[in-house]
Amino acid sequence: MLPITDTVSIPWSELRFIACRSSGPGGQHVNTADTRVTLLFDVDNSPSLTELQKVAVKGKLKRRVDKRGVLQVTSRKFRSQKTNKDSAVERFVELMQWALAPVIPRKETRVPKSAKRRRLDRKKRTAQRKRDRRLPDFNGEY
Repeated sequence: MLPITDTVSIPWSELRFIACRSSGPGGQHVNTADTRVTLLFDVDNSPSLTELQKVAVKGKLKRRVDKRGVLQVTSRKFRSQKTNKDSAVERFVELMQWALAPVIPRKETRVPKSAKRRRLDRKKRTAQRKRDRRLPDFNGEY
């Protein structure tokens, strides 16, 4: 089991890994070794998550979830497949923890009187500065 939060754990059997060729570090070795690892997790068909959790994950991670409801996390930072696999799992756990964290509603606050007063004072100073720049009105007489 892969622990995500105190209440959510995902069995390793629900995770799939795909390895393919990666760009990046590795020299000539990079053209022959399948070092990039993509972790696939089927959010829609996962028995480990409740419906509410599935909606939360698909909502917050919508750019990483495809049309079939499969979450994809890719890692290609390292030269070895094993290290990239570990990195992908670590990133997956971080993303899931973020997606499953409860949303704390924003507590509305009022604008302080001092802030309103500062804003109005600034407006008055700006208006006065502009008034001072204007030429005096001569009523057409010189």
